[in-house]
Amino acid sequence: MPINNYSVGKDISYTVVTSAGTLTLNGKTDYSIKPMFTDLPHKGLNGLHIHGYEPDGWQIDMKFDRTDPEIDNYFAQREADYYAGVNQQGGTLLENIVEKDGSISTYRYTDVVLKFDSAGDWRADSLIPISVSAMASRRIKV
Repeated sequence: MPINNYSVGKDISYTVVTSAGTLTLNGKTDYSIKPMFTDLPHKGLNGLHIHGYEPDGWQIDMKFDRTDPEIDNYFAQREADYYAGVNQQGGTLLENIVEKDGSISTYRYTDVVLKFDSAGDWRADSLIPISVSAMASRRIKV
């Protein structure tokens, strides 16, 4: 729940649905969303600059402390599928944000592809941080 009208990290939850089903993501620690754009600069013969941009998808970064082999197994299967010539389908990410009035804002990211950025830094007596990034074509308010 928000604190003093400000959103905090606990106010967001998300679910990743892949072509193989819902991916269980335990040990979530960080979640970062960034819109991407393609710049459309224009410099006319009159010397005036006119700037614009068009939406170019979304970059999503997720970090976890490893609790089980779920993410490792998912990406191992994706790699095996790739080398077996299996068509790699995109998925969906559903994001829920608890607002200060208690309502929930929901967004659906489409054509989501996942990338395993780090399978972990293993050290004695330490949690194992792993990270996954994603790119999505669209973000749609549900």
